[in-house]
Amino acid sequence: MTDAIVAALRALDSCAVSDALDTLGLPGAVTALTPMWPAGRTVAGRVRTVTAAPKASAGPATHIATPLVAVADPDDVVVIDNHGRTDVSCWGGLLAEAAVQRGIAGIIVDGACRDVQESEALGLPVFARQAVPVSARGRIVQQAMDERIQVAGVSVASHDYVIADVNGVVFVAAAEVERVVELAGRIADRESRMAEAVRSGRDVSEVMHDSQFPTVTASE
Repeated sequence: MTDAIVAALRALDSCAVSDALDTLGLPGAVTALTPMWPAGRTVAGRVRTVTAAPKASAGPATHIATPLVAVADPDDVVVIDNHGRTDVSCWGGLLAEAAVQRGIAGIIVDGACRDVQESEALGLPVFARQAVPVSARGRIVQQAMDERIQVAGVSVASHDYVIADVNGVVFVAAAEVERVVELAGRIADRESRMAEAVRSGRDVSEVMHDSQFPTVTASE
């Protein structure tokens, strides 16, 4: 079932999934994160979370995200909560190399990243608040993994789902994903039929009137 859900999400876009969440009265869409390079495809997968924190003691420490990347599965999406900090990176080129080796689908950082050109060369989509050159080393460490986090105000847990594309990032709770995907599919189908009507020459004001293409509801 998990693989089927990921495939279904990948066939959609973040707008349709966000609209489905709106229809169901559920949270999930975030507005602070953007793609760091134009991947040109939809990223979808299972969430694996990392919590970052300032380095509190002297001496060596485990580099942020390395324990998770080492055990991640294909189609996992690494989601790092650095509490929106943009003065230090918590994702870079060496991590990207390791992530590609594991088949990780993408990276989402509530904070900053760096080495964007390396992630682009590897074909690894990265979404973040911004890119900065400042290293995490000696500044922040991994506090936890696979624990519930906050991403730009949205509560996210490992094994939830995420879809991300040029429009942004949308999370879907695992308990809700089947009905969200089904509804998003119907919303996308409606949009497709409306677009075809416009291409055929119908007036857009007529096409966008709910009497012509009624709004998709959760009860259908």
